[in-house]
Amino acid sequence: MIRVLSPSRSAAVAAVATVALILAACGQSGDNAAPAADAGVVNVYSSRHYDADEALYARFTEETGIRVNVVEGNADQLIARLRAEGEASPADVFVAADAGALWRAQEAGLLQATSSETINSRIPANLRAPGGEWFGFARRARIVAYDPARVQPSEIDTYEEIASPRFRGKLCVRSSESVYNLSLVGALIEAWGPERARQWVDGVVANMARPPEGGDRDQIRAVAAGVCEIALTNSYYFIRMGNGEEAADREVAGKLRLAYPSLNGQGAHVNVSGGGVAAHAPNRDNAVRLLEFLSTPESQTLVAQMNFEYPISPDVAAPAPVDAYASFQANPMAVSLYGPRQAEAQSMMSAAGWR
Repeated sequence: MIRVLSPSRSAAVAAVATVALILAACGQSGDNAAPAADAGVVNVYSSRHYDADEALYARFTEETGIRVNVVEGNADQLIARLRAEGEASPADVFVAADAGALWRAQEAGLLQATSSETINSRIPANLRAPGGEWFGFARRARIVAYDPARVQPSEIDTYEEIASPRFRGKLCVRSSESVYNLSLVGALIEAWGPERARQWVDGVVANMARPPEGGDRDQIRAVAAGVCEIALTNSYYFIRMGNGEEAADREVAGKLRLAYPSLNGQGAHVNVSGGGVAAHAPNRDNAVRLLEFLSTPESQTLVAQMNFEYPISPDVAAPAPVDAYASFQANPMAVSLYGPRQAEAQSMMSAAGWR
């Protein structure tokens, strides 16, 4: 179910009413007219569900006077909605928590190219679409949480080792439907070719301590509980658990460590959260202005502080507590390569029995 949010709690009712009226108008039978532009509004379709984003949008409104209306859902929901709405869509910006999802929106013709010297100067070329259809504004690494009482860091310093016989029956991982796993396998196909990547996927399935279940935090908890010795996870889940309000999660993270495997000797696999201007954005200038705001060092620092992701720019220092996990080498592969490989990755994982 899609929820409508507002970055300003005090303006919630007004924002909900505004977006509801726009969406209702777009859904009227036979009405394909594009919604009118509104200089004081930017409409965001977002699959990110974090307090950090609300704080960012509130700050953007404070600085610019432009209200941010957010329609929230998962990436596939929002892509389907954008398709259905066509030219009548009120969406100005599409935001997703994975480069593969951003690519799917781009491939469907739902994003438009944007040329912004401001964005391009702040965001490395490998962390945005080559044609300017979308840009990353936060990074996360897909790495390994492990039990230091049972595993040596040298045993998991490459991605190959995750699938090695050393970890038969000792790996926890979420399902193949996870877009994070699809992007990782897509990156491995790009780096290694299909045959070697298929062998890795087969090894992962053979190493599973249990059928995939739950999210990344569930895999981390399973390691602490002794169900497995290692787990694939996004970095920010682990860092959040170690620095959050839940004492049980802090205890779990305190028992474990993070390892940053290297892909082809070039560093750990990274993914991005990012956004792009919707193809039929009625408020295009506001959309570009919001994306430029998200690329600022101040915004990157806020996301890192509140959501425990890494800044997108190497020139922005990671704040505490993320800084304690920020010294790793990031693989330089272009994140735009993950999406075109995801269908192949899904087929490969399904054939291997990765459910």
